[in-house]
Parts: sequence; C-alpha cells; structure tokens
Amino acid sequence: MNSTNPRPYCPSTTQYLRRMAREVFIGDVPMGGKHPIRVQSMTTTDTMDTEKTVAQSIRMIEAGCEYVRITAPSINEAKNLENIKNELRKRGYNTPLIADIHFTPNAAEMAARIVEKVRVNPGNYVDKKKFEILEYTDAEYEAELERIRKRFSPLVLICKEYGTAMRIGTNHGSLSDRIMNSYGDTPEGMVESALEFLRICEDLNYKNIVLSMKASNPLVMIQAYRLLVAEMDKFGMDYPLHLGVTEAGEDEEGRVKSAMGIGTLLEDGLGDTVRVSLTEDPEFEAPVAISLIERYNHRAGHPPIKMVGDGKANVYSPYAYKRRESFEVENLGGHNVPRIISDFSGMKDINELTLKAVDYHFDAVTDKWNMGEQGADYLYFGETEPAFMLPNGTKGIYDYQKWVGLKDKTNNHPLLNVKTFLGDGEKSATLNFVLANAEEVSEIIKAIKANPEEKAALVLTTDNPDTMPQLRQMFVDLTAAGIKNPVLIKLNYSNLDEEKFILHCGTDAGGLLADGFGDGLFLTYQANENSPSIEDIKFINRTGFNILQAARTRISKTEYISCPSCGRTLFDLQETTAMIRKKTDHLKGVKIAIMGCIVNGPGEMADADYGYVGTGVGKITLYRGKDIVKRNIDSTFALDELINLINEDGNWIEKKELMPSV
Repeated sequence: MNSTNPRPYCPSTTQYLRRMAREVFIGDVPMGGKHPIRVQSMTTTDTMDTEKTVAQSIRMIEAGCEYVRITAPSINEAKNLENIKNELRKRGYNTPLIADIHFTPNAAEMAARIVEKVRVNPGNYVDKKKFEILEYTDAEYEAELERIRKRFSPLVLICKEYGTAMRIGTNHGSLSDRIMNSYGDTPEGMVESALEFLRICEDLNYKNIVLSMKASNPLVMIQAYRLLVAEMDKFGMDYPLHLGVTEAGEDEEGRVKSAMGIGTLLEDGLGDTVRVSLTEDPEFEAPVAISLIERYNHRAGHPPIKMVGDGKANVYSPYAYKRRESFEVENLGGHNVPRIISDFSGMKDINELTLKAVDYHFDAVTDKWNMGEQGADYLYFGETEPAFMLPNGTKGIYDYQKWVGLKDKTNNHPLLNVKTFLGDGEKSATLNFVLANAEEVSEIIKAIKANPEEKAALVLTTDNPDTMPQLRQMFVDLTAAGIKNPVLIKLNYSNLDEEKFILHCGTDAGGLLADGFGDGLFLTYQANENSPSIEDIKFINRTGFNILQAARTRISKTEYISCPSCGRTLFDLQETTAMIRKKTDHLKGVKIAIMGCIVNGPGEMADADYGYVGTGVGKITLYRGKDIVKRNIDSTFALDELINLINEDGNWIEKKELMPSV
C-alpha cells in the first residue's frame, strides 16, 4: 500500500460528483446508492436505563437523526436493546438502531439478533492492545489473521441470517499491535485494519457493510478515507462510507474540526452517512451534520472549473500531507507559519480599542501594546487610515491607490489587482499583495514569470460556489507552472449565521490546508447589513486561528481531544471538560485528551500529550501519551494531579507570563 500513489480517490477533483456506493439495507432506511446522505448520532445515557435512553433517542430523532447508535459494552446492555427498541416502536418511532461494540464479541452477537446494525472496531473486537513492539514472522501474522477469522466469523453469519447491517469502524488510536508493528500509527494501518475484517466478510459472501476511518486529527482522517476508497477501487469494492472526526471536542473548535474532516470529504463526493462527534448533548450534533450535508444539495449549474495545469493534478498527494513549496517574502511562505489577515476595511472608526478584536491590547498607562497568541499578522484597512500609530511591527494593507498616497509606507503594503500589478505604477520594494480569481490564473502565471524580481504574494479568491475545488485547482495550476510565491486564501461569506460560517469556512479553508495549500487566510464575513462590528471581527479572527490549529499548521492555544460521551462514560464530560479547560486553556500547543472511559482512553488518545480517563466511578487514570502515569486517582484530586504532571514535564506556565509587549 503506497500513500504517494496518485490513484484517483474520487470521481472528480474539479466537479462535485457523489461517489456511487452499493446500497446497504439498515431497517427501513437504506444507505448508499442514490439515497440521501444520512444523519446519525449516539446516545449518552446508560443503556440499562430504558426510559432515559428512549427519551434521548426521541430527542435525537426529532433533531434529524435517521439512525440512533447505542453502546452495548456487555451482553446485558445488548439484551436490553430489545426493550429500548420495543418501547420506541410502541411510541411510533421506527428509526433503525445501531449497537456500538468494542471489546465484547458475545454482546455483538446478541445485538445483531435485535437491532438493524452493529458497529465493530477491528482494533478492539478481537485484539487486546498492550502497546508492545512485537516482531511477527509471516507464519505468525497468518496465524493472527486465522485467529481473527475464527472469532469474527460467527458475528458475520448471524448478521447474514438476521439481515443485520454492519459497520467496520477503524479508529486511528485503537490499532492492534499487529497492525502497529507492520504499518505504524498511520492511515495505511487504519485501512489495512478494516480490510482484514472486510476480506473475511467477503469470503463469507456478506456485503451489507459500511466502513469508517475515524481520527481526532482531521488530516489523518481525510488521508485514511481517501486511501480506503483508492484501495477498494483497486479490488472492485464499492462499500458506503460513514464519515466522522472522532473526539472533535466542543463549541467552535469542535465544529471547525468536524467541517475540515467531514466537509473536505463531502467536497470530494465521498460519504453516505455523517456523525458529528461533539462534547455536547447528542441532539445538538444532528443539526450540525445536516448543515454540512445541505451544502451539497444545491451544486447543479455552478460554473465549471477550468483545468489550466495541463492535467497535472498530481503535483500534490491527497494521501500524505506535504506543504506546497514556496519561497519567503517578508514573513510569508517558506518555513513561516500561515498568517492571518484581518479585515478592518468596513470599520468607520478605527482606534486603539478596535484592535482588541484581533488580540492586540493597548495599555494607556505604560503606553505599550501587548499581543495575545491570536494576534492577527496583517490588518487590511482598504481606503481607511487609522488615526493612531499601529503596534510596533504590525503590518497594514491598503487598496493600491490609498497606499500610493500614504506618507509613511513603512510596514504598509498595497493590495493590487492583476491589471495594476502588470502596470508600470509604483510597487512596494518589500511586499505586494496581488488579488487574483480563477479567470486570471494564466495571466498571473505569465506576469510572475516575466517579473520574477517583484516581491509578490498572491491572494486567491473566487465567486464560484464550488469554492474549495475551484481554489484547489488554482493552486494546482500555479504549482504545475512552477510558481513558488507565497499564496494566501481569501474567502468571502455573507447571509450566513455564525455556525454556517464556521462550517463553510472550516470546509473550504480547512480542505485546502489539509492538502498542503495556503500560506495564510484572509476571511471576510458579512452577517448582516450592519456588519462588521468589533465582535464580528473578533469572531472571524478566532475562526481563522481555529482553522489553522485544526489543520496543525499553526498552534496558538491548548488543544482538547474530548469524546462526545456515551453510555460507557463514567463522569459528566461537558462539566469536566469545562473544568479542565478553565485551568489549562493558556498552555499553547499542549494537547489534552478527556475520555469518559477506557474504550475511548489510551487508544483514542493517539495525538494527545496527556490523558484524563475515567476508569471507575469517581476514579481517574492519568496518561502521558499512551503510558499510564497515575492509576485510579480520586476525581476530587485528579485535575491537580494532571497539572502537577504537566508541571513535572516542564510544560506548565502561569497565565501572567503571557501577552508579550509589542
């Protein structure tokens, strides 16, 4: 399996065409084929509490869930699924139920006789991970596969007999020692983990199967799904896909990560059902999934995307992240982190307090500026000139004619259109921003090749509603032509509420960054006719930094990998996450996993520096990476112990040390 192999993974990278998957029957709500992309979520109640589980299931269904997933950690919960199902049917709800299984084959075999679908995790179903480095001979590897076959086949045969569907759901953090030994903690390993189980199903002529490749890191998730489709195509397989970013978190960050992972794949035409995993009540997940899916119900008739790059679509790999090569201009491109341009052009009165919106804070007593970790790198003023001196080192951007008339051009740069850039007028000796749309790509390529000495950073934008594929093709064209100037992504949105802005922006910008494209973001958003306000600018700036953080291209704050909760959870995840965030949200770059149980513990913490995992009622186990450091701590003292652990590793700082003067 080769992640750099340019095999196609989607019908088209320039035109929205949904991948045609086989039809899978799940009760009365089939998936795949020409059926709509389905929405689902998972209960968080105790599965043994029939009344609460039924009540929550109904709330989820009324919020838009077409499937309801319920955990069955043991055979007792699996048996109680029948009571839950009967009560739902009695109340007039026929929504298919899915049993979520990890370590208990006997529970899966029981559930498969009751509900419409079972989900198994290949890394947990047969294997017990010890996180040991083991060397397997070919014979030993085959013996392991035969052991899996004997343990897994009974479930397959039961599903065949009862007409029960199955999801083979691989998770990035719960790969078996055998897979880890051969493939490492990689998208390739995730794909092979699923294929091991899929081959057994096909040998038994069972094909009522859905597949998933979940990870808390959207880049890993995107690469794994694409690679899975390419591998399936190679073997003539057409199984539908369940999309999800696992442990996405909460609030804006959780929505950005979900949009980056799920939205990028939907753009590629992949995906037959969606579950958004937020650390919130499950009825709040379905509307987010619906918003992501709705965008692809209205793609007909959009302008076609012209392929300028002479068919050279393989200038990047969709299966392995590599940032587009660029040279440095000022602090853009090269090895610099992506930059943020904040738009103040719509503000009539720009004063010192205005810049608080982009994390610049003026102290009138000391006459100094302090900048937070999410301070915008460039401030676009358009035709308006601030009546005060900008913080030292802060760079302004002006429309070209306004810039020409500035008395002081130090740290101020022009925004030119392509025609002006091609003209003989004055240019900045240090940095010129050149705004270009899709129709101007060929022209800008010729201009840059004819004037390589010009200090230019390109700003790509489009009015095409197929925003992400249009901009991706522009990047492909520039790369194929050998253009190595830094390139920023300019996205413009209006008439959207804040959540849809996050989801659209997370998809469009996040998908490009995931493919290695983009040296910065320039986001504009007009929520209403009175926009932008200071609060709007603050929200846009925060969203930009959230996108860069989710893409792992620029870290500006603590990252939380928190599971969405389920019936296995041993503490209140929302309350605990808020408590931990309050104490640790200033630790830039530290990744903390907050997991409700051992199933979502060390395995799902593939990316985390530290783990806070429920291991019993009122008991917490702390991890450093995947290694247990302190076991079964009383929850009353667990947060203090986590802080002590971070401190021992030299990663703790006090909040007063932040906000350097600028």
